[in-house]
Amino acid sequence: MRPTLSSPPSPCQEGVQIAFGEVRHTRLSPVVHAFTYPAFFIRVPVHRLGQVQSSTRLFGLNRAAPLSFHDADHGDGQTPAQPWIHARLKDAGLVADGPIWLDTFPRVFGYSFKPVSFWHCHNAAGERIAILAEVHNTFGERHGYLLHDRGRPLRAGAELSAGKAFHVSPFAAVEGRYRFRFHGRTDRWVARIDLDAGDGQALLRTSLSGSPMALDPRSARRALLRYPLFTLGVIARIHAQAFTLWRRRVPFFSKPNPPSTLITRSPF
Repeated sequence: MRPTLSSPPSPCQEGVQIAFGEVRHTRLSPVVHAFTYPAFFIRVPVHRLGQVQSSTRLFGLNRAAPLSFHDADHGDGQTPAQPWIHARLKDAGLVADGPIWLDTFPRVFGYSFKPVSFWHCHNAAGERIAILAEVHNTFGERHGYLLHDRGRPLRAGAELSAGKAFHVSPFAAVEGRYRFRFHGRTDRWVARIDLDAGDGQALLRTSLSGSPMALDPRSARRALLRYPLFTLGVIARIHAQAFTLWRRRVPFFSKPNPPSTLITRSPF
């Protein structure tokens, strides 16, 4: 029996979690440019959102709070998260009748920008059978890449791929292929996203990592004290890095129209 890629076990599997870690980004062509910055994200049990009670007033589910999660920030922006993801899985012929976890950046003091979020979809046996990588750009658009192996459990560390269909950066054309890898341990979770250009040349190497723990008053205060302007910092870094690439004369690509569909399905 081959090993499967499942969410890292945790003593707080029933409630919202928070993970502290870092973002890494390396551009390999036509210039080499790399940066790393500290980050945190939340892990939301979508399968039981109706039963989850926040353990701290500093965090809100679909309500205003210093840290918060809102269904409207994901999916089509109108349908609640749980029925929306189940409908998308059904459209692809997949059944995820087990836990569904959404790893995403929270709103911080009401402000949100989520470059990428990951929906981890499991069957009743607890095996992960699909991952939806949901990408947002700075133009207010979003697009999802549904990664799966036609309902079979995903192997640990398996490389999942999808053709790039959505404009993210003006310094990368809408072409080429993404390669995703997910690694989970009890104390550490890592998502890697690499982008190869249309000619197959390695273009970008990126990762998001974090160590999960319960989202409680102590961990919420830690996030707010360390990163009170976290979302603004994400936006500021994006524009600062773009200015650096522009100064280094990296080719610029105009924004095309978004894809006609919200989801790109890509079995591998």
